[in-house]
Amino acid sequence: MILRTDRLILRGWRADDLDPMAEINGDPEVMRYIADGSVRDRATTAENLAKWSRSWAEHGFGLFAVELAATGELAGFAGMAIPEFLPEVLPAVEIGWRLGRRFWGHGFATEAATAALDFAFRECELDRLISIRHLDNLRSARVMEKLGLAYAFSTVVPAVQQPVAVHARRREQHRLA
Repeated sequence: MILRTDRLILRGWRADDLDPMAEINGDPEVMRYIADGSVRDRATTAENLAKWSRSWAEHGFGLFAVELAATGELAGFAGMAIPEFLPEVLPAVEIGWRLGRRFWGHGFATEAATAALDFAFRECELDRLISIRHLDNLRSARVMEKLGLAYAFSTVVPAVQQPVAVHARRREQHRLA
């Protein structure tokens, strides 16, 4: 599955994505609001890539690799996943994104997530998407707002005691946009 926007290509994962994604996952600033804030090493990133690729076969959706159309650089990911880390919201599908720091502030997260959200509602026919963010992650809050995701409630991720806000959007709301 490949999605194209004005500036981005959302595609499946390739072997040559490992090193740039490991660099993104190894940046403390990128990871500061994810789980317990720990960086991830190359081996863990390789496991993640394999898991993200399997999701497509298991669910018919998953996380897209996001690359810049102009340069072919891997910027990070955007797409859908099952948020198993937060059992109280299940069953649910989460839309999320993670970009390398040098790609922040250019609208890429919103552009990629908008394409993924449209894919989720139109092609996958999902009825509802949620998005989960650390309460202090104001950048993600702005992306969620631009996507039309409305605040639903706050809670705590049990495994890491992280305070999070859950936002949601239904397919019917997407059709109106």
